[in-house]
Amino acid sequence: MPLSRPGPTRMIPWFAVLVVMIALSHAAPARAAGAAKPTPAPVRFKAGPCDAPECHQFDFWIGDWDVFTSDGQLAGTNKVERILGGCVLTENWEGSKGSQGRSFNMYSAVDKQWRQTWVDNQGSRLDLAGTFDDGKMVMTGDTTTPGGAPLHNRITWQPLPDGQVKQHWEVSPDGEKWSDAFLGFYTRHNADGKGASK
Repeated sequence: MPLSRPGPTRMIPWFAVLVVMIALSHAAPARAAGAAKPTPAPVRFKAGPCDAPECHQFDFWIGDWDVFTSDGQLAGTNKVERILGGCVLTENWEGSKGSQGRSFNMYSAVDKQWRQTWVDNQGSRLDLAGTFDDGKMVMTGDTTTPGGAPLHNRITWQPLPDGQVKQHWEVSPDGEKWSDAFLGFYTRHNADGKGASK
């Protein structure tokens, strides 16, 4: 018996199934795209080795400075800046009479102290250690005089209310009687006025 050609009424079920399948295939990606995305975890940065507050106690010394004696005479210039990932303060001293010096300063988390090593074009070296307390950085260290006698050194850096920094270097042969080796006032370079007497 010859097969009769299906009429339109027999095509509807197959056509309907095809339409539904196509619709579902397009709807699935749409649902996936519209699905809520998980909230990404917050980015957490690992603290650096020199991010502790103690490592920034000497930041008041950072800057480009003109340094004046207590009577207003220019003693020299000093540029203090952070290097080595912020772990070290370096000092670049240029004296008005030709002296030059460099120092490296850092906070040691091992012994909870600040340390400075100073060298200059006179062949001198000075190693200091100390702490920041009561608004002042105070470091001490021992050297010897040209004659071989022991000499105690004490240097104090203090930020002043007017924005200056006072540096007071004292020396003592016995740790009891102290005399001034240097007293200077730092004024930011190109700022108005000169180092005022204190």
